[in-house]
Amino acid sequence: MSADKSQGWIARTWAWLRKPSAKYSILAISSVSFVFGILFWGGFHTGLEMTNTLEFCIGCHEMRDTVYQEYKQTIHYSNRTGVRAVCSDCHVPKDWMHKFVRKVGASQELYVKFVTGGIDTPAKFEAKRMELAQHVWATMKTNDSHECRNCHSREAM
Repeated sequence: MSADKSQGWIARTWAWLRKPSAKYSILAISSVSFVFGILFWGGFHTGLEMTNTLEFCIGCHEMRDTVYQEYKQTIHYSNRTGVRAVCSDCHVPKDWMHKFVRKVGASQELYVKFVTGGIDTPAKFEAKRMELAQHVWATMKTNDSHECRNCHSREAM
């Protein structure tokens, strides 16, 4: 008789699991969505931060062989305080929304570089270098050199 009771309990549990109520289905979907959302956000944020490293920025030969070599001769690379500003300190906003917008723009720049072959040789880079610099200067003028002011006071500038 106890075997019949346990089989009845198992059968009822199995039937309940096969046909859950709407509220438990919504709870399960919400929970799974929440977990996937956290995993996506964590991965996305990690990817954003990984692209803010000096190693990432000088990963292509145009930056490593030209701009990076010039940067190593500046006060931002070596100074009496020992504080070093890396590429992202000057070229990537700190607040999340502006950082995201900048990263979208950077992905378009990578598309031009790698897919269309727009800047795939040192000669093409040098030919386009002034245009690229003017774009950065225009951005700095538009946002009142916001990234510079993350480290420098207005009075010191």
